[in-house]
Amino acid sequence: MSLRLGLPVAAAVLAADQASKWWILEVLRLPELRNVPLLALGPAGMDLTMVWNRGVTFGLLAGDTVWHQLALVLLAALIAGFLLRWMARAETRLAAVALGAVVGGAVGNLIDRLRFGAVVDFVDVYAGSWHWYVFNLADAAIVLGVAALVADALFRPKATAKEGA
Repeated sequence: MSLRLGLPVAAAVLAADQASKWWILEVLRLPELRNVPLLALGPAGMDLTMVWNRGVTFGLLAGDTVWHQLALVLLAALIAGFLLRWMARAETRLAAVALGAVVGGAVGNLIDRLRFGAVVDFVDVYAGSWHWYVFNLADAAIVLGVAALVADALFRPKATAKEGA
């Protein structure tokens, strides 16, 4: 049952992520433009800004060598496999859906690494001179999925022991 909930979420996240990256690269051609203002609310806003992330979260473990990229691809594939196994055993609907979001995002970024040697990041949120790390839809799905997993673990009703057991 958990896979029937999580896998469609993973597929939807993956499709939306790859479609958004195709649009950014092929239609908008953001690498040529570098930056497109999108939304300004006084000193805060959101731009489309092209970044090729050769690392993992927040650019950590970045590197340009082939071996480095292969190591990141292998690590991402192992994590996705672990998450799929966890999804198959998920105890709640929320956990299954959250794991689907994380898996879809992880696979979306894995595809980027295989195609480009880096992840396509393009959403730049800022307030004044402060900018959050540039991210993509896959990253957003991963963060929201992890937040939902934490909420599920913290707020799930505790199972009660049966009387006389």
